[in-house]
Amino acid sequence: EVWATPQDFYDKLHAEFNFTLDPCTNGENAKCPTYFTAEDDGLAQDWAPHTVFMNPPYGRKINDWLEKAYQESLKGATVVALIPARTETRYWHDYCMQADEIRLVKGRLKFGGAKHNAPSPSAVIVFRNNQRKTPKLEAM
Repeated sequence: EVWATPQDFYDKLHAEFNFTLDPCTNGENAKCPTYFTAEDDGLAQDWAPHTVFMNPPYGRKINDWLEKAYQESLKGATVVALIPARTETRYWHDYCMQADEIRLVKGRLKFGGAKHNAPSPSAVIVFRNNQRKTPKLEAM
């Protein structure tokens, strides 16, 4: 199923980052004028030098999306990812801990089309273009 990012939550991040690319959308829920759908295969596209907002599929492929976000940041993209805050997972330790910022979202988000709040807490992971340091951890 497709769960759209809550618009007010996106708007606050967009005001800070001024996003130019949404690499994983169905086309109807695109948050940016430039976007990739499943048919475009965002994982196969170049993201740099865009400022990217990414709400990736939350299934098994989330690892691939976070690896792509990290790799594209090394090529000059800034990538902001909204993901589940699953700190016990391999993807968290392999990629999120390489990020420049980890923002833990207070409470549970209610994604577009959902009847209830998300089943797990969320985090915003920020990979800044070509900047690598110990991640800054904060609550949102």
